Amino acid sequence: MWRHVVSNALTLAIVILFLVGGVIVWGTSQYKEGGPLAEAICLQVPSGASMGSVSADLAEQGAVSNARIFRLGADYSEKASQLKAGSFLIEAGASMEQIVDVVTRGGRNTCGTEVVFRVGVTRKQVQVRELDPATNRYVEQARFEPQVEPVDPVYTAALDASDTLIRFAVAEGVTSWTIVEALNNIDFLSGEIAAVPSEGSLAPDSYEISKGQDRNEILADMAARQERILAQAWAERADDVEVETPQEALILASIIEKETAVAEERGQVASVFTNRLKRGMRLQTDPTVIYGITKGEGILGRGLRRSELRAETPWNTYVIPALPPTPIANPGRASIEAALNPESTDLLFFVADGTGGHAFARTLDEHNANVAKWRKIEAERNAN
Repeated sequence: MWRHVVSNALTLAIVILFLVGGVIVWGTSQYKEGGPLAEAICLQVPSGASMGSVSADLAEQGAVSNARIFRLGADYSEKASQLKAGSFLIEAGASMEQIVDVVTRGGRNTCGTEVVFRVGVTRKQVQVRELDPATNRYVEQARFEPQVEPVDPVYTAALDASDTLIRFAVAEGVTSWTIVEALNNIDFLSGEIAAVPSEGSLAPDSYEISKGQDRNEILADMAARQERILAQAWAERADDVEVETPQEALILASIIEKETAVAEERGQVASVFTNRLKRGMRLQTDPTVIYGITKGEGILGRGLRRSELRAETPWNTYVIPALPPTPIANPGRASIEAALNPESTDLLFFVADGTGGHAFARTLDEHNANVAKWRKIEAERNAN
């Protein structure tokens, strides 16, 4: 009899073991395999949320097939305590394992509403946009020029929301004075900026900022990023570059940045200036003359006068036979790399071609013909 009981108990234990093993295998496959989500969603994880509340939200939105398995998987992988607050893009078909990774990895928001303070060469704008998870594209909600146009209520509401991402986006070719002015005009930042950073020392890029953040901290981040970019480009420079120091490279890069907005032209523009420096020719570039007048504080807003082209200033490259003493703007990575790895050409001149780009020339005769074409285009535009 006892044998019979023991035998039945053993059989039952084996059955239970197989059942448990089967459940574990099934649960693991459910956790790791692609999920049921048909279209991407933006998952909002509020501050103080738990993995339990997140799993319930995911189940309600059809992103996970079983909230309990999601929680158990997060516990088993020891990630349940690493949940981050924010807005996260959950891709269609994402597995529970992938979703857990997204909401615990940290870093910036990957979806939701963004307020972007855009600083351009000629104007500043505030943009409110929201990522559409279905298309993975941002949809603009509002746009206005601060200090020029009324504040849009959409902006105020977005700024009040706890999960809104705020960005400070600086375009290539913006001066340090303009960046400082823009930061001073963002009223939810803190800290007084004692002095304008050196021209060229700030990396144009998009920076995540927050309410109450010190303005000097943002500038320090921009300066550190530019240092890294310049150091890397200097280490990878061509053997025959004509600049002798990283600072000279930054100066040349800033001129390249101001001379062309066409990415494909940077290498050619860099080659023109490099060839001129090798031959001891003046660079003869208008943006340096303009900087000598404005010192980077605002835009000139008019054409250069003949007297200004002849006036001797440290930045007038029609007069001085070399690089100016400082950069004339903050160049981006591409212009810095072009300055230190210019294309190999025998080009010496360029002028606008009427399409937004430039016509390049090897000889003065070729250049004069290109200038004549440009003057004709200008005359026709003025007549119209």
